[in-house]
Amino acid sequence: MSQSKQNKITGVRGMNDMLPAEAPLWAHLEQSIQSLVRAYGYQQIRTPIVEQTALFKRGIGEVTDIVEKEMYSFEDGLNGEQLTLRPEGTAAAVRAVIEHNMLYEGPKRLWYTGPMFRHERPQRGRYRQFHQLGIEALGFAGPDIDAEIILMCQRLWDDLGLSGIKLELNSLGQASERAAHRDALVEHFKKHESELDEDSKRRLGSNPLRILDSKNPAMKAIIESAPQILNYLGEESLKHFEGVQKLLKANNLPFKINPRLVRGLDYYNLTVFEWVTTELGSQGTVAGGGRYDPLIAQMGGKAAPACGWAMGMERVIELMKEQGLTSDLEAGCDIYVLHQAGETLEPAFILAERLRSAGLEVILHCSSDGEAASFKSQMKKADASGAAYAIIIGPDELAANQVQLKDLRRDGQQITVSMDNLVDEVINQLVSTSE
Repeated sequence: MSQSKQNKITGVRGMNDMLPAEAPLWAHLEQSIQSLVRAYGYQQIRTPIVEQTALFKRGIGEVTDIVEKEMYSFEDGLNGEQLTLRPEGTAAAVRAVIEHNMLYEGPKRLWYTGPMFRHERPQRGRYRQFHQLGIEALGFAGPDIDAEIILMCQRLWDDLGLSGIKLELNSLGQASERAAHRDALVEHFKKHESELDEDSKRRLGSNPLRILDSKNPAMKAIIESAPQILNYLGEESLKHFEGVQKLLKANNLPFKINPRLVRGLDYYNLTVFEWVTTELGSQGTVAGGGRYDPLIAQMGGKAAPACGWAMGMERVIELMKEQGLTSDLEAGCDIYVLHQAGETLEPAFILAERLRSAGLEVILHCSSDGEAASFKSQMKKADASGAAYAIIIGPDELAANQVQLKDLRRDGQQITVSMDNLVDEVINQLVSTSE
């Protein structure tokens, strides 16, 4: 093995680079998110990627897969604090809301995006560093806010042009109702204990609801025959669930009631939901969430209702690729400026800056070896850049105070333009191209 190969350092498995070819996809998704949150009046919040480990143990639940197996935790060498790279965003957002007394002035609609970290086996759409969009509505108790945050998802799918993402809905009721359901689950699963996998046997005594979330096909029949939470809901819980459904139906949003849907975190109550697709293999959940009324008090704040959802941004990018929604998102610019170095370099720089000052996107050719490239070589780079037009400045054009303006995307027409009138002419050409 060569010395260079021995010294090569690669990225951490499951923590991926975003390369320039994917940048337009990410930019389009992020712009769509910005439009979405503005349309619904949500305000941005940002929290650190590192929090106290105790935050997630208390907020997510100590017997969840995330806390038991997946968190990146470490001891701060400076002061001995136990810290964790955030595995999800809700607990951190709630911590910030409590710490800064944000509900003092009334309910809040919040959103965030950013990297999350989970130590798990990487596979398509499931990475060790991944990015989420999070929506959190705090201080709202009625089914109307549940319906609003669900409708936000559908609007995002529509804005992105995505299809085939189906809504599944359930209610987990309140604590007393879940306790009665839990007893029934324990009784049911104990009858089939010999058929449970080791993970489910462990959860039988700590959190039997999580068994319903098992993806083990050998346990499918046992799980399907288990008691359903909907049969244990009281009058108020049923009323809330029916209120959500009524608003979704009024907005012509189809959904499926999935009585086995529990979500993977301990803080949920009442409404829970997932948006699922069959186009991403085993990682079929694109977004999910629900109501988490107990969490704020559980984390030391004054009790207040809340609900929200999170979306895996990498999974949406994968789905956009799968459905061919990338052809109109190629990276490009308005103008590529060609020159022959020497005396043409300085005016080329000046013209490029004038065009940028007019709000245009401009790439100025720069040599890779310090020598002036031929116009033929530069034109190949101009075509590859995705630019709409090329501006050519040679010694003859410079002497006449002119440039050549070449259409790269339609008919290849080339016209001579005075440098003094260049900005206006370029803008006129770009406007006519878009019509």
